[in-house]
Amino acid sequence: MKLELFKIGFIPISLFDIIDILLVSWIFYTLYRYFQNTRAGQMLVGIIIILVVSLIARLLNMSALSWLMRQLQTVMVVAFVILFQPELRRLLVYIGQTPVIRGLFRVTGNRTIDAVVGAAFSLSDHRWGGLIVLQRDSGLRSYKDRGTAIRAEVSLELLVSIFNPTSPLHDGAVIIQNDVLEAAQCILPLSESETLDPEMGTRHRAALGLTEESDALVVVVSEEKGQISLAIDGQLHVSLDEADLRGLLNKFVFVGSGE
Repeated sequence: MKLELFKIGFIPISLFDIIDILLVSWIFYTLYRYFQNTRAGQMLVGIIIILVVSLIARLLNMSALSWLMRQLQTVMVVAFVILFQPELRRLLVYIGQTPVIRGLFRVTGNRTIDAVVGAAFSLSDHRWGGLIVLQRDSGLRSYKDRGTAIRAEVSLELLVSIFNPTSPLHDGAVIIQNDVLEAAQCILPLSESETLDPEMGTRHRAALGLTEESDALVVVVSEEKGQISLAIDGQLHVSLDEADLRGLLNKFVFVGSGE
């Protein structure tokens, strides 16, 4: 039985009601912050307004308005799911990548990150160049189709063998989607940025070029210096050690770059 704390008019309020209201408010606030400045955010505000009006109508026993709000709720929710599937997918991935969830479950992708980090430093030790693309939400089919199809499970050994200079596949980039190495010998667009260090070669320009056009992450291993870099959103993080590279990949891979 609920322990009544006070009343608002004829409505009894208990401690559980307060907790319930706070939790729902926090969920809506978090959703709004996540979708802020997007079309999905604007529609979410509309859904919240309809829910509030519907609640008020029920409390005041306004049958006609309550019926109308219920119909609008159904239409708005269905439209929201259909129109904003990419945003909802990113939200679910974001929730799955939170520290609490990651602590409870081993999230898919950790093995891939381990393989990419291990391969990058193995290539660095050998002074072999490498270009490893981690696909996120943006489709990269046009680049994969122009490369050589692999479609094998990602592993350190496979990545190192591909970028071995004696391998016929070592030129170009490999593209990884989830835990699958989709293609090798992929040609990426070159960045036209004038701010890039002149000492940076074609691999770095290719990494930047792809991240300027998509939300992919690109790991670059320099053949000359063995230096490891990571391109994200058209910016290059250079001279990374193992902890830095792993930390950036754990933060951004499979997650919307702005969160």
